[in-house]
Amino acid sequence: MSWRLEVRHRTGYHYPKPVVASYNEARLTPQTTPEQLAIDARLDVQPATRTTRYWDYWGSLVHAFDIHQPHDELDVTAISTVETPDRHGSRQVDALSWNEMAGPAVTDRYYEYLATSRDVVSDDAFTETASALRREAREPAEAVEMVAAWTHDHLVYEKGTTTVSTSAVDALRVGRGVCQDFVHVSLSLLRSMGIPARYVSGYFHSEPEAGVGVTVVGESHAWAEAFVGEWRPFDPTNTVPVGERHVVVAAGRDYHDVVPVKGVYSGAPSTVPTVLVELTRRA
Repeated sequence: MSWRLEVRHRTGYHYPKPVVASYNEARLTPQTTPEQLAIDARLDVQPATRTTRYWDYWGSLVHAFDIHQPHDELDVTAISTVETPDRHGSRQVDALSWNEMAGPAVTDRYYEYLATSRDVVSDDAFTETASALRREAREPAEAVEMVAAWTHDHLVYEKGTTTVSTSAVDALRVGRGVCQDFVHVSLSLLRSMGIPARYVSGYFHSEPEAGVGVTVVGESHAWAEAFVGEWRPFDPTNTVPVGERHVVVAAGRDYHDVVPVKGVYSGAPSTVPTVLVELTRRA
């Protein structure tokens, strides 16, 4: 059954002394796709400033803005309403074979999702694990399911053990992490097998039986998509089908392609933002 979700994402910065200038990008607007409809979306920035919009190389909508007046606070609030159809029963195209996956139609077109990136890196342990899983899988689609299960079994969800700069290799060595780390490890394994895979950012409503009007306090979430003839999503952190409780915002090679809010500024020391995400089921 489809859901209608309202998402409110607030990012606040408080600087110890005034910032004289800042240049920022926000990737906070849910996408409209064949599986998802963005009904309404707006972005409010304080201090008030003009924003410009563009689609980045990876297909994500970006709001860019800069502020040239002294300010000691910056508040970026995105509010959106999204229709998220049930994807569990969606029709799937025929999956590719291993031979087809190795052909130029895949390796050339999806090269950037097969190569290593800033956080999706590999080492001997990754390569050995990927080879072992590939030998067991009859086809790439089955390998994707095995990777999702393997990652979930070998990482423990624990906040504070990793940072946004932790690579897949480092996360696996620690054995702990958050959704970002689960996705990076999964992507490293899949790319080592020759399966194109990308990072997806968005939101996840944590209550499957939530009634209309129920609000949960959450945070940005991440999952993965693997190309097996079509892009198939999977959530290695929660091990639930990607469906009506997931809201897609952006996609890229790894976390650094989809950072919700990022920028540079001058005039004050760096500070850690305060982030509040609320998801409400409206229908």
